[in-house]
Amino acid sequence: EGGMMTTSRCATTRAARGAARVDKRRARARGAGGAASRGAARRGVIRYAGEDSTAVNEVATTFPFVKIVAQEELKLALTLNVVDARIGGVLIMGDRGTAKSVSVRSLVQLLPEIDVVENDAFNSSPTDPELMGPDVRAKFNRKEALKTTKMRVPMVEVPLGTTEDRICGTIDIEKALSEGTKAYDPGLLAKANRGLLYIDEVNLLDDSLVDVVLDSAAGGWNTVEREGISLTHPAKFIMIGSGNPEEGELRPQLLDRFGMAVNIRTIYDLDQRTELVMNKLAYEKDPKGYTKECEVETNELKAKIVAAQKILPNVTLDRDLALKISGVCALVNVDGLRGDIVVTRAAKALVAFEGRDVVTAEDIGRIIGPCLSHRLRKDAMDTMDGSFKVMLAFNKIFKGSAMLNFAETMAEGIKAPEPEKPKDEKPKEKPKPKAGAWSGLP
Repeated sequence: EGGMMTTSRCATTRAARGAARVDKRRARARGAGGAASRGAARRGVIRYAGEDSTAVNEVATTFPFVKIVAQEELKLALTLNVVDARIGGVLIMGDRGTAKSVSVRSLVQLLPEIDVVENDAFNSSPTDPELMGPDVRAKFNRKEALKTTKMRVPMVEVPLGTTEDRICGTIDIEKALSEGTKAYDPGLLAKANRGLLYIDEVNLLDDSLVDVVLDSAAGGWNTVEREGISLTHPAKFIMIGSGNPEEGELRPQLLDRFGMAVNIRTIYDLDQRTELVMNKLAYEKDPKGYTKECEVETNELKAKIVAAQKILPNVTLDRDLALKISGVCALVNVDGLRGDIVVTRAAKALVAFEGRDVVTAEDIGRIIGPCLSHRLRKDAMDTMDGSFKVMLAFNKIFKGSAMLNFAETMAEGIKAPEPEKPKDEKPKEKPKPKAGAWSGLP
């Protein structure tokens, strides 16, 4: 009996300790979830009410996009991708504290509203079958009426410590236990459909997750195979990534997936630094009031983007300019044709954004650097910036340089100074021998 009682007490103790450990884990999970939610609210990440992805997305107050000082190339790249989502996204690399994440998260203010099917987890379009989830597409094929509503273009942020199941989606455990059916729980790719997918510290993302995102970004579809469930849904999104190059380099496969790449540096102009600091302090003092003050400028920029989207289909590009774009890409040895396509789309988006309908050589020169600089082959012995190489090639093709090959064009931009000629020195005179000194044999 003593042994049985001891065994019983030990079992009870082990059970109590196990229950305590489970409670601690649940408490940590709840705390982490609350912290993540609070962090997401501060960062302006879109949150959905329950399973209703078409509910009005709650966007926290973010720093006004129009009050970001300098960084014109970054702001232009982000704006052009909103005008034409087919450009392929933006990669932002630069020093820490240069408003990379702030710029992306403030882009939420410029995103227009779109029509979506009500109570659909995939942000399905009510008219385009290529942008519909499986259930909505089945109803559309049966000619059933679809209830629609409006929502802001979603922006979904991928946490650095996320898992593949959270990105792709997994089994809905709650429905499986309560209803005894296999149901799909949408992941981040489903919520990002027809929107933006933002990856902060993209150069630190796990390789397996990078492959998953690349497959969806390339094809526009996400296929899920989980526990007897096989499902394919649209995942067409604009991929935006940011990071610090000092923390690691990106894989070449991921670099090529971004339509444009921008390298930003710390601002050293005193007036611009002071202006940005004062703007930040004014925003922290009264976020809602400061955002309200910038509402007129924000609405003007938003209206300009909407007008550009309407002009975009009518923008034309001469065949001669298209040939020159391909000539620049061939000159700098860009692999594949993705660079040619992105330059063409970005040039048309820039023209539409400025309210015109004909692309010029100057328009191409303004965007060709961010479109091609990250596609050049890496050479460990070459310290020249990629954008500088692209601009040299652009000058040769578009401005009629007389150089025969790219090596000579490169030499034109980095010509070494000529060495100084030695000065003519007079020969030194031999000292005269002293009187009576022996001068040697004749």
